[in-house]
Amino acid sequence: MIIDTTEVQTINSFSTSEFFKEVYGLIWIVPILTLILGITIGVLVIVWLERKISAAIQQRIGPEYAGPLGILQAIADGTKLLLKEDLLPSRGDIGLFSVGPSIAVISVLLSYLVIPFGYRLVLGDLSIGVFLWIAISSIAPIGLLMSGYGSNNKYSFSGGLRAAAQSISYEIPLTLCVLSISLLSNSSSTVDIVEAQSKYGFWGWNLWRQPIGFLVFLISSLAECERLPFDLPEAEEELVAGYQTEYSGIKYALFYLASYLNLLVSSLFVTVLYLGGWNLSIPYISIPELFGINQMAGILEMTIGIFITLAKAYFFLFISITTRWTLPRMRIDQLLNLGWKFLLPISLGNLLLTTSSQLVSL
Repeated sequence: MIIDTTEVQTINSFSTSEFFKEVYGLIWIVPILTLILGITIGVLVIVWLERKISAAIQQRIGPEYAGPLGILQAIADGTKLLLKEDLLPSRGDIGLFSVGPSIAVISVLLSYLVIPFGYRLVLGDLSIGVFLWIAISSIAPIGLLMSGYGSNNKYSFSGGLRAAAQSISYEIPLTLCVLSISLLSNSSSTVDIVEAQSKYGFWGWNLWRQPIGFLVFLISSLAECERLPFDLPEAEEELVAGYQTEYSGIKYALFYLASYLNLLVSSLFVTVLYLGGWNLSIPYISIPELFGINQMAGILEMTIGIFITLAKAYFFLFISITTRWTLPRMRIDQLLNLGWKFLLPISLGNLLLTTSSQLVSL
C-alpha cells in the first residue's frame, strides 16, 4: 500500500484550518458575552439609580433592605417576575402577543454593536454605524404595535398605536440631527465621529458646534425612550398600562428591560455624537503620558476610556431620571405638535445651516 504524502498534507492542513475556524468562532463569542454582561450590570445600576434619585427628589429613603444600600433590589424584582405565571389572553393573537416583547428587546440589543466604548473597543466599526442604529431602533415600535394588537384589548391597542405614532414623530428629527453630525465629521462611523471631536479637546465637542441639534436630539431621544413627559403609550391614568396591560411574568420583564436598554443606548449615543466619546478632552495629551505610565499603556488607556464613556453616559442618565420625576406628562396632541410643528422644522433648519457651512468651508 502506497501512501501519497501530498494527500496526507492536504488532509492535515484541512483539519488544522477547521480547528482554527472553530477556535476563531469561540473567540468571537467572548466579546459578545462580555458586552451582554456589561449591559446587564449597567441596566441594574440604572434601575437602582432611578429608585434612589426619585426617592431623594420626593424626600423618601428608597430601597435599602435588599443588599447594601438596596443595590440588589432590581435582581430581586427580576427574580420575582421570572417566577410569576405567564398569562395569555384567551381571545388574543398568541403569536403576536408572544413575539412582540422579544422584538422590542432584540432591536435595542443590536444597537450596541456599533457603540465604541474606547479606542478600537467596538464590536462593529461600520461606515454606516449611526444610521444602522436608527434603522434597527425603528423596529422596536413594530413589536409594541404587535403586542397591543395581539392583546385583544382596546387599552393595549391604543397604547401600541401611540407608540408607533410617537416613534415616527420623533425619529425624523433625531435622524436629521444625526445627519448633521455626519456632515460635520465627514463620516457616519461612530469611531470616526469621536476621533473628529478629539482634535481640539473640550472645545471640539459637537455640543458646542451643534447646540440646537443637541437640544433636539436630547428631546427626541427622551421621546423615543417613552420617558416622562413623553410616556403617552403607557399612561396609567388613561390606558391602565398601555401595550403592557395584558402582560405578566417574563414578558412584562422584557418590556421593562427594553425601556432601560433603550435609555442606556440613547445615553451612550449622546456621549458618542456630542460629548467626545472616550476622549479625556485635553488636547495633545494622551492618557498614558498624563499619568506618566508607559508599561501596560494600552490596557490603562482602554480602561480609562471605558470609564470616561460611562461617566458621560450616566451624567445624561441623571438628567433623564430627574426630568422624569420633575415634569408632568404631556397630552397626546401636545406631544405630536411638538414633534411635527417645532422639532422637525428646527432640525431641518439646523441641517441646512450645517450643509451651508460645510459647502462654504470647501
